[in-house]
Amino acid sequence: MYRQIRSFLELIRFSHTVFALPFALTGAVLAWKRAGFQWVQLVGILLCMVFARSAAMAFNRLTDRRFDAANPRTAGRHLPAGRLAPVAVWLFTLVCTVGFVASTLLYMWADPPNPWPFYLSVPVLAFVGAYSFTKRFTALSHFWLGASLMLAPVAAWIAIRGGDAWTTLPTPLLLGGAVLFWVAGFDILYACQDVDFDRKARLRSVPAAIGVRASLKTALACHVVMLALLAALYWAAQPDLGWIYLAGLAAVTALLAYEHWIVRPDDLSRVNQAFFQINGVISIGLFVVVLVQLAVGA
Repeated sequence: MYRQIRSFLELIRFSHTVFALPFALTGAVLAWKRAGFQWVQLVGILLCMVFARSAAMAFNRLTDRRFDAANPRTAGRHLPAGRLAPVAVWLFTLVCTVGFVASTLLYMWADPPNPWPFYLSVPVLAFVGAYSFTKRFTALSHFWLGASLMLAPVAAWIAIRGGDAWTTLPTPLLLGGAVLFWVAGFDILYACQDVDFDRKARLRSVPAAIGVRASLKTALACHVVMLALLAALYWAAQPDLGWIYLAGLAAVTALLAYEHWIVRPDDLSRVNQAFFQINGVISIGLFVVVLVQLAVGA
């Protein structure tokens, strides 16, 4: 039983929840600053994030298992290696899907009750799941992935603010837009590892379309846009954000600069360090900075 649970957690890269969850919580704490904190909303966010991401990742592994088996870099993953059966992963995906939709009902116990998370649950999950097919027809799949993670802070905002969320969307949209370009940028970096395979398998990606060198420049441009949106968030969220947030933004800028410095066209050996370590620090660090900023109020 322990090995099975561990295999499923490895399948969906559960530890990578660190990329989206902190941004969902960042959107949440900004919303709670005005609407007031409720425990049921926090529990709802945590459950929805875990179930939605788990369902999407498992579905992605199922749809991509033929390509994963043919790619030397991914041939050792659980489905192509036979460590998990497809029927078991389909069942896991179904359970997580039902768990996500059921978790949105928690917001009906909020004060006041908020039905919007339930209304939007299926469209959101459909959009996120559709990412798994995008590399078959567009090189902009990286931006679809970014848009999927963009939904995390926007959905958290809607879940907390309820009826007035639609009149206060600039703040979560700026944060969500930053997530979109952040994810698209580092996913382009990550895809540089598979440029030859993608071309051979006729899969669409930015590196396969324009080459590694131009892709690194595209990723850098994405991260410049991300920083610009985070700077705009400072003005949109006034008076809640101050010098602590700006100091955190400077640190994020330095981390992104280091990320692009260590990944070079002739040396992709440190892509995993950039992808897993630096981006994890960025997402958690920005959340902590915003949390401290709102607590201190400086």
